[in-house]
Amino acid sequence: MRAIVFHEHGPIENLNEETFPDPEVAPSQILVRVTAVSLNGFDPMVMRGIPGLKTPLPMIPGADICGVIEELGADAGKSGFAKGQRVAVIPNRPNGMMGETLRGGLCEYLAVDPEYLIAVPDAVDDIQAACLPTAYATAYRMLHARGNIQAGEKILILGASGGVGTCCVQLAKAAGCTVVAVTSNAAKAEGLKSIGADYVVDSSTTSYVDFVRETFGRPRAYGVGGGVDVCVNYSGGDSWAECFRTVRHSGRILTCGATAGYDPKTDIRYIWSFEYTIIGSNGWRRADHEKMLELIAERRIVPTIDRIVPMREIVPVMHDLEERRVLGKVVLTV
Repeated sequence: MRAIVFHEHGPIENLNEETFPDPEVAPSQILVRVTAVSLNGFDPMVMRGIPGLKTPLPMIPGADICGVIEELGADAGKSGFAKGQRVAVIPNRPNGMMGETLRGGLCEYLAVDPEYLIAVPDAVDDIQAACLPTAYATAYRMLHARGNIQAGEKILILGASGGVGTCCVQLAKAAGCTVVAVTSNAAKAEGLKSIGADYVVDSSTTSYVDFVRETFGRPRAYGVGGGVDVCVNYSGGDSWAECFRTVRHSGRILTCGATAGYDPKTDIRYIWSFEYTIIGSNGWRRADHEKMLELIAERRIVPTIDRIVPMREIVPVMHDLEERRVLGKVVLTV
């Protein structure tokens, strides 16, 4: 079968399309013909090599996968799935994550245990389904299952132009919130407005802290104050303590990652003085994946797709992803 493969860590040019052995399908498994795969921020990081993460080589990248059932193993007939059915693949397993420590989906065929498949609704096309679950189901879990956002709340979203961020913008807007999206790229501002952001802050020229205080008032530990109700911060790094200055008394800070640094300077005084609730959200669960498919089928959420390209063009789009020239998701067709 055709596959995108790298045999050693290093430059993105190590990725090549080549002939790779077809998967062996166990009697309990289902053979899926892959149709579309989307990239995530961790893909170029895995390509370069992540300290402490042992990636078995050769590796096929790609965790967000949609495909069609080609064949059912002899014992998979009672799984409820059928030949020709469109399915999404659940990439996070007890023994690892596809594209990181397990071979990913940028190939023609996958052998999958039925428990790691989800039926794709007819109203969701393959490209949309391939945007799930890594970014979108993660965003859903963080905002709804964990963060419990409510209509009328003001939501500040840092790093809003990536996969998680663009989904957070849409989810918050669909929930009836006022959305402030922060990006460091002025060219992405109009795109963020077009998907529902009420305000967009270009952090390369404007302090988002100053913007929030000027627009909604200064948060105060006592008395009537301003600020946002919720800050979504999965960047960490220098923005961690900084973002505390934007959140109202008894507000919430949501995090699902630390792309700019996991060991930031903090200021505990804000946490107790303003009685903040800091809520962590770790990836997603099957129910979050299924809920996002439902929201897309109902047209309440439309995945933000920067471009759709054949998988053989992975090198230039991987560079664009690494250098943050992407708004939302890049989807590769197989």
